[in-house]
Amino acid sequence: MLVYLNGRFVPKEKAVVSAFDHGFLYGDGIYETMRAYQGTIFLLRKHLSRLQHSAAAISLKLPLPIKKIDDALNRSVHINKLQDAYIRLHISRGPGEIGLDPALCSAPTMVIVAKPFHDYPAENYSRGVRVAFVKTRRNHPLAIDPSIKSTNFLNNIQAKIEAIKAGAYEGIMLNWEGFVAEGTISNIGMVKKGVLYTPHLKSGILKGVTRDLVLSLAKKKHIPVKETLLKPQDFLAADECFITNTTMEIMPVTRIGRKIIGRGKPGPITAVLSQAYTREVGRCIPMQAS
Repeated sequence: MLVYLNGRFVPKEKAVVSAFDHGFLYGDGIYETMRAYQGTIFLLRKHLSRLQHSAAAISLKLPLPIKKIDDALNRSVHINKLQDAYIRLHISRGPGEIGLDPALCSAPTMVIVAKPFHDYPAENYSRGVRVAFVKTRRNHPLAIDPSIKSTNFLNNIQAKIEAIKAGAYEGIMLNWEGFVAEGTISNIGMVKKGVLYTPHLKSGILKGVTRDLVLSLAKKKHIPVKETLLKPQDFLAADECFITNTTMEIMPVTRIGRKIIGRGKPGPITAVLSQAYTREVGRCIPMQAS
C-alpha cells in the first residue's frame, strides 16, 4: 500500500507524521471518508464541499486547491490499483510548537489512505443489526459545531465503548435535550406508518453525505420524509429502522437494546431505499468517470 503524505506517495511503513503535529497533540484537524466503486470515488464533489466547509469553520487553510486534492484522491486509488476502495483523507493543522494557538503551525499535514474495501457481513443486511442508546450525550453544538467533520473523536469513542460493552453493533447518542442525535459513525432513520423520519440537523448532528442522498432517494420514490426532533421511544415504536454512512450505505436495524423493531427483520421501505441506492451508484459512477 502506498500512502499519500504531503505531496508524495510512500509505503505505509514510512507514512509517519511529527510528534509535534497538532492533529496528534490536540485532535486539531478534519477528515472525509469516501468509497470508490469500479475505481471511481462516489459523490466526491459533495465530500470535498463538506471538507471546504469544515476547513473554513476551524480557520484551517487547505494545503492545496480543491482540484489538486481531488486529483490526489483519485491518484491514491489508481496508484494502489484499486477498484472497490475505502479512502480516508485527513488534514491536520500540522507540526508546531506545543500550544493551542493555530499560528504555531506553519503548514497543514495532508494524508490519504486508500485501501481495498471489504464488504460488511451479508447477514448485517439480510437480518439487520442491533444498536443501543448510550449514556454519552452528543457534544453540544455551541461546544463543537456538529457540521464540522472533525478528527476530535473522543465523544464518539466514549459512546463506542459503551456500545461494545452492551454488545451492540452501534451506539446511538442523544443530544443535550434528550432527543435522538446520531450514531458514533452513522446517521439514523426510522419508518412509521410509511413515513421516513430522521433527526433534524438542529438535533446537533453531522450533515451526512449518505443521509442526504437517502432522503433525496426517498422523495423520488414518493416516500414521505420528516426531519424532526425524535425521542428514543419513537424509535422503539418504529416499524423499521436503519443506519447510514458512506461505507455501510444503508444498514437495517432490527433491534434497539432488547427491543425488537417491527417484525424483527429488515422492512420493505428499507429494502426499497437500499435498491434505489445501489441503482444510484450504478447511474453515477459512469457519469463521474467520464
